[in-house]
Amino acid sequence: MHELQAASVSCPYCGERLHVLLDPAEIGQRYTEDCQVCCSPIVFDLCGEEDDLAVMVYREDDG
Repeated sequence: MHELQAASVSCPYCGERLHVLLDPAEIGQRYTEDCQVCCSPIVFDLCGEEDDLAVMVYREDDG
């Protein structure tokens, strides 16, 4: 079982800092979640290694 890792990202729409939990089992996957503040759809792209995760966030209309 993979342990969730905490991270902070900035919403690409409103700029608000968001605290998220990342699942190492999702490395290489792209998924969408709504911003907790402005409700806009944020695309998350999870990459890296299980013990060194990185997450990139994009606007939905950026591709």
